[in-house]
Amino acid sequence: MGEASGIVLWFTGLPASGKSTLATRVRDRLAARRSCVVLDSDALREALGATTYGDADREGFYRSLGNLAALLARQGHVVLVAATAPLRVHREHAREAAPAFVEIWVRTPLAACEARDPKGLYARARGGDAPTLPGVGAPYEPPLAPDVTADGGLDDAAAAAIARLVP
Repeated sequence: MGEASGIVLWFTGLPASGKSTLATRVRDRLAARRSCVVLDSDALREALGATTYGDADREGFYRSLGNLAALLARQGHVVLVAATAPLRVHREHAREAAPAFVEIWVRTPLAACEARDPKGLYARARGGDAPTLPGVGAPYEPPLAPDVTADGGLDDAAAAAIARLVP
């Protein structure tokens, strides 16, 4: 293939923490030297019709997302996954499936995510209409030992550090 083997870069954090923003910034840094694919969980959920958020639904969705990311990485792509994956077990499955894996924690305080709230998720959760939102009505387990910790989606130092981890 002539290109270094692929890698999965998994951006995790609370909803509205800046995962997609940071993934796009990293992709832009890498695109000149590597084939990159961004898998945004919101876009994939919509495309696949995966609109329910029960425990079994989440487990199945994140397992499928991890397997898809691994498949693309094994084909030589840098796969940037912007997905909350609220439980560590979701991310561990993805790590086990991938040929190489980097976990990025987009560490944004809950109050900042709620203030940003572009989709109105936190308002709906606080009003009882989204009872399984990670960080409010459902648990979010931050990584115990992330490879990179970013302070929000605009953290240029984190974007540079992530890009340096990609061969």
